[in-house]
Amino acid sequence: MNSSAIEADTSDLVCQLDNVQGIVDALSTVRWKRHQVDHPISLSFLISFSYNSRDAVVELSEHGIVLIVEETGCLQAKVYLQKELFIRYEYTAQGRPRFGLSLGLFVDCLNTFSVPGHSSTIEIRYPGPDMQLLIKSADSLDDCIYAEIRTRIPETISWDYNFEPAGSTPLSFTVKSAALKEAIDDLEWPGSSIQIILKPVPPSVTFRGEGHGDLQIDFMYYANTDLLIAFHCDHQVSYRYKYKFLRATTSNIPSSVTKDNRGSKLTIGRGGMLKVQHLVSVARPSTSHQHIDSAGYQQPSRIAYIEFFVKPEEDEDTVND
Repeated sequence: MNSSAIEADTSDLVCQLDNVQGIVDALSTVRWKRHQVDHPISLSFLISFSYNSRDAVVELSEHGIVLIVEETGCLQAKVYLQKELFIRYEYTAQGRPRFGLSLGLFVDCLNTFSVPGHSSTIEIRYPGPDMQLLIKSADSLDDCIYAEIRTRIPETISWDYNFEPAGSTPLSFTVKSAALKEAIDDLEWPGSSIQIILKPVPPSVTFRGEGHGDLQIDFMYYANTDLLIAFHCDHQVSYRYKYKFLRATTSNIPSSVTKDNRGSKLTIGRGGMLKVQHLVSVARPSTSHQHIDSAGYQQPSRIAYIEFFVKPEEDEDTVND
């Protein structure tokens, strides 16, 4: 396939992005298991990848791109790439087409376009002549790299939870991402569960792990406002979550998030459903402007929204007032 064939093809979506590394960081956040490619990746005039790792579902719309990954019906992650993140976004499809692809291979493919210290620009088209996702470099008219990723009819998402608040007052807290990741890493017990407790008096969040012993980490709102940035809770709640699923929400947070000392928001919804939200910058380093949000920490002007949903364990001892 040559470039003229790609250009002549009628696509539902044609978009351009000027910071490939930012998209790689955002997608890597939901890549909680490391997958190995059976064959080595080689750069050539055309790079072709096939399926051999975890599938993700990609949904296109006039508002942007959403990528969804899930694990055993207990953990689901979504990456929201709003159209404002792209320097070009042309959408002509009717409805919201969905397709499946290999998340690992998609990230590895994008990595081939990312040059350290340089903000590479790429163009993404879908669908190609054979329903592929087509990617090409757009930095130069003289040299160009093409890639195509085979897509498939997506498998049915086992659950698409309509997150509902637990009451009139949101049960949520915002904590520095680096501190959240460190706390969850420290609570590791093989096959264990982590109990999350929110108390209005004194306002605090407790992470408690149980295994060969007990380990507890407390974030006191008034005493640790540099770590626990925001806190909303009008009654005590307590739910347990599988450690492996909870750790997946922070295990691949990009270093750019922790270095910028950004915050992550956790919300407990009806039935104990836990929502974890991260913000990943996809702005070009030279044009990244920041502002202070209502929670009191800096956000970049162009961000990808990452959301994890974790189902609680069934626990007869769980107490919720």
